Amino acid sequence: MIRVLLAEDMHMVRGALIALLQLEQDIEIVAEVDTGDKIIPMVAKHRPDVAVIDIDMPVMDGLTAADEIRETMPEIRILMLTSLARPGTLRRALSLRVDGFLLKDAPPDQLADAIRDVMAGKRVVDSQLALAAWDSGACPLTDRELGVLKQAAKGADAAEIAKSLSLSVGTVRNYLTTIITKLNARNRIDAIRIADDAGWL
Repeated sequence: MIRVLLAEDMHMVRGALIALLQLEQDIEIVAEVDTGDKIIPMVAKHRPDVAVIDIDMPVMDGLTAADEIRETMPEIRILMLTSLARPGTLRRALSLRVDGFLLKDAPPDQLADAIRDVMAGKRVVDSQLALAAWDSGACPLTDRELGVLKQAAKGADAAEIAKSLSLSVGTVRNYLTTIITKLNARNRIDAIRIADDAGWL
């Protein structure tokens, strides 16, 4: 039996996925969670073979949880799910060495097959996502610029960002100007939208 933990915040979607996977004779759901902060404790408690994690989880996002699993319990296979085909998100997931990446609207049998494949040591990436990542450019922002933009996306002003990242207000403003220029954005809000749509945030 392949022991699976399922992390999905939408109750109906989670219930449907569990019902589908329970039809498979070789797959057992050992735990389910509805917020990202519960993933690590439940993975540590149940030690599933495969953690199936939605990227957009509340409290802690799925990629952050996947990164921590990789660091602390590397033997556990990770299969990410997403409803948005954003190439930047796929790049981030692959950089964290997750084992698979599927769109939520994939046919139901693909999920069971993907779980079996990652359990067998294969890497599974949805073909639509792979093509989108192939066609798109890499993120032009540095890690520091992304850090500034992430804070701005949370509603922080220049002074708050400066305090949070131990920078001067002037330096933060310079970063924001550079970010807007690099992304060919109209303003800070437009830069956040562009970066979010690309999956860089």
